[in-house]
Amino acid sequence: MNAANALPDPRLFRAPDDAPADAAAVYGAADTALAAPTQQEADRADLSLRRRVRSALDGDGGALAALIDGAPSVAVARHLVRQLDLAWREDEATAGGVTAHLFAVPVVVVTGLEATSGDGSLAGVLDDAPALATILAAHGALAGNRAFALANVLTATGSIDLAALPALRAWQRLPDALVSGASLPARALPPAPLAYAAGREAVHLRFIPGTALARAGADLTADTDVGPWGLPFTQALSRQLGGGRASVLALARAPARLLPAVQAGRAAQREVSAQLFASNAIRKLRSSVGEPSAVISAHRAADAPGGGELRLSLSSPFETRDAEGFRCPLYAVDRVGDVLAMLTALLADCRVTDVRVVAGIHADRVAGSGMPLLFKPDTLPEGGDALH
Repeated sequence: MNAANALPDPRLFRAPDDAPADAAAVYGAADTALAAPTQQEADRADLSLRRRVRSALDGDGGALAALIDGAPSVAVARHLVRQLDLAWREDEATAGGVTAHLFAVPVVVVTGLEATSGDGSLAGVLDDAPALATILAAHGALAGNRAFALANVLTATGSIDLAALPALRAWQRLPDALVSGASLPARALPPAPLAYAAGREAVHLRFIPGTALARAGADLTADTDVGPWGLPFTQALSRQLGGGRASVLALARAPARLLPAVQAGRAAQREVSAQLFASNAIRKLRSSVGEPSAVISAHRAADAPGGGELRLSLSSPFETRDAEGFRCPLYAVDRVGDVLAMLTALLADCRVTDVRVVAGIHADRVAGSGMPLLFKPDTLPEGGDALH
């Protein structure tokens, strides 16, 4: 069985006809571009589509977020995000001269507390952001650019996601790009505290925003790999955030433009969360009852992004208790096959050989109990398949 094609998408997608007229026109334009028989026709359709999304970038942030979240398919959502990012870059390129380039460093922060009780939070404020910028500059992390600065906060996804883009787009414009007498809006992204508690590790997603001055059209974030700067940056950032009762591990991803940063950050948080869950659960099972079995399934869940998610459950036939489960979110631009491939690769790295992928879409809760539905090998519905 090909794991990438083993599961249907459990999310609920709105029919294009149910969308508001303006949104339906955008979705139709995206479908036209995706279905174009030649690259030339696709380019023409995309040019028209970018005119539409550029208007959305200058409009209401909530409406822009609803446009992507309400897309009738993952393919359309992904294409719209690509065109939004390209429209942003094109506007930077046509600004002329030196322009301000916004970027963000995605950071996955794992927090814990070794004490037997208690909890707390970290403020999400950096003591020495210039020191972190120096590490990036020393290793040429922004295509060798040194005219940049990092904000002194770890901010939440919502501060740089779709709903925030119109305001951030206004921030990006330098004073001489504004009409005479206009003033720049306040530039202050709020810090997002990071909670910790005894007895459990938490995986937080945060972003360190930054601004670089460079020629119009410069691509400062083309390198998506974490280079030699990664280790010293992680060590310095972990030191700045830690030092109290909490244990802190801050894992940075490569600086990126805002939309790619959000996508990379969410994927990294999901992967680190899955790794943490799997390592803890597998270690516990192996130390007590032996080798675990894994089951991956797709579920409808009202509180999940888009109304659906994947679940990974780990159990043993020698353990009578319920399986331990991990809820794996699917965001608007996520393909089910990519997330499933991440989970199966993780299980292979953990040397779990009994891996089953359950066909179909399943309920959120066990009927009559209210408990989350998690499968074990002996409770599989018809159609459970083993991957070897």
